[in-house]
Amino acid sequence: MGTRAWALLLVLCGTIFLEGIDVAMMAVAIPTIRSELGLSTGTAAWVMSAYVLGYAGFTLLGGRAADLLGRRRMFLTWLTVFLLFSGLGGFATDGWMLVVARFVTGVAAAFMTPAALSLITTSYEEGPQRNKALLVFAGTAAGGFSLGLVIGGLLTQLGWRWVFFAPVLLAGALLVAAVRLVPAADGAPRVRGGFDLLGAVTAAGAMLLAAYAVVRLEHGLHDWPLTALAVLAAAALGGAFVAVERRAAAPLVRLGILRKGSVVRADLGALLFVGAFFGFQFVVTLYLQELRGWSSLQTAVALVVLGCDAVLAPTLTPKLVARYGNVRVILGGFVLAVVAYGLFLPVGLDWSYAVMFPTLILAGTAFALAYGPLTIAATDGVAEEEQGLAGGLLNTATQFGSAIGISAVTAVYGLASSGFGPEATLSAFRTALTVPVAMVVLGTLVSALSVRADRRAVRSASQVSSVSASQTSANPAQRSGGMASRK
Repeated sequence: MGTRAWALLLVLCGTIFLEGIDVAMMAVAIPTIRSELGLSTGTAAWVMSAYVLGYAGFTLLGGRAADLLGRRRMFLTWLTVFLLFSGLGGFATDGWMLVVARFVTGVAAAFMTPAALSLITTSYEEGPQRNKALLVFAGTAAGGFSLGLVIGGLLTQLGWRWVFFAPVLLAGALLVAAVRLVPAADGAPRVRGGFDLLGAVTAAGAMLLAAYAVVRLEHGLHDWPLTALAVLAAAALGGAFVAVERRAAAPLVRLGILRKGSVVRADLGALLFVGAFFGFQFVVTLYLQELRGWSSLQTAVALVVLGCDAVLAPTLTPKLVARYGNVRVILGGFVLAVVAYGLFLPVGLDWSYAVMFPTLILAGTAFALAYGPLTIAATDGVAEEEQGLAGGLLNTATQFGSAIGISAVTAVYGLASSGFGPEATLSAFRTALTVPVAMVVLGTLVSALSVRADRRAVRSASQVSSVSASQTSANPAQRSGGMASRK
């Protein structure tokens, strides 16, 4: 890749880095924010959940909007919105201001991130060049989250408002660079026959309610009728969305893309892998801070090793993908994750960091092996005019995965808590750790299906090639025979 191509990639990767550090810094800073603003437990939870609701609720719409309305336009517009509302959060004096700021910031990320991903998949030639770009993109995402834990701890010491202002400075620099580097001819608006407004409304409504239901899982059986009602309402709106898309002249989502097995398996794999990763990280954070008494900064520094993905994804993973292919590397990542999370199941009250380190380094390596190739597989073979949609589906899967992972481990921890004292708490943590293990085991099975499908495709292609070769070799003989008979 040339200098300009690398510069464009750095800008586009900068947005996923921005998203990663934003989420991680907030996770570290929320206890301090709650204390200084006097927020209730419910309001503090909504500050965290509002971002997830905004992101998960609109990412599918955001991905398709990039295809229909122009990727450059969506990228620059929503990067600006992200900048403005992150700044608004820094000036917040009450809980409702933080909730609004985080929700709109999540919506902005839902439009901005799929646009950045589709700009990568359409700006770099399919094959090794695009794969390398996507692996760098994936590595930057993990690096942003890991570094965000440390940066968030440092900035919170200076003052929690810097957790909001720091992303503003980074977003401003990215915006200035993007105006110069993102090509204007990324694709003109492609709206034909009008915009599918009804499809957009039903899709956003279904995704918002589904995200709300997932977030409510962390409450366990408390107010379960409300959770069930949200699930039923989301299902009803989802059914309405499918009905609308089947009849729309210019559908928001071409439902046929969901019949592409490789895309569906990649999205499901991403949901399970990211959900397990975030669920595991959440439980480990609680274990270190609540049970072991580590500070937020100590915890962040301890977990930074998970960010080894930022180094391995653009260096080791491309070589493995070139040699073994995406699906086998993905399967290897899942198997490594099963080993990593399984090693942590017997965690004790007095484990040293040296005992925890193998799990942490293996988990980070597993992320490097699986996440980037999953990103490639989720967009591979998809038509250029639907790359934004493919990116939206992938981001929807990862956001729901992270929400499911965190909510599920929280719910299981709550249900398993049956006593008081360190031993009872530790027992609940061990039970909650079975959730990420179960998710990566299921993901391993899905990945094995992908490997099987890949083998079938290779075998089928080989058979077709053999038949064509035999026909080609037979034709000259037939032509010779025909000429001989005429003689």
